[in-house]
Amino acid sequence: MDDPLTEGLEPTSKELGRAQGLYALSSQTEMSLLMAMNLVFTTGQFNGSTLTIMGRNHPSPYREMTIIGGSGVFRLARGVALAQARFFNTTNALVEYNVFVIHY
Repeated sequence: MDDPLTEGLEPTSKELGRAQGLYALSSQTEMSLLMAMNLVFTTGQFNGSTLTIMGRNHPSPYREMTIIGGSGVFRLARGVALAQARFFNTTNALVEYNVFVIHY
């Protein structure tokens, strides 16, 4: 994936960077994915920094994934990302992430 990282849910929201990563199937019996994603900031106060998220992305209203690191401002970052699907169809999804991070 290589999707826009925006400030809000609207398609016209200010772009802050890119969400780049991959999904891999993590179950043989249900629709569940292992997600590894970098949030790459290209504007604003976090320009040039990244956050790395990894975890099980399964179909449920809310999902919790771990922040396993970052670069730039977010070097040695740890935390949690809470994901909530706002829109989903067979080809597209709009997901809101609330990110809580501790960094040095």
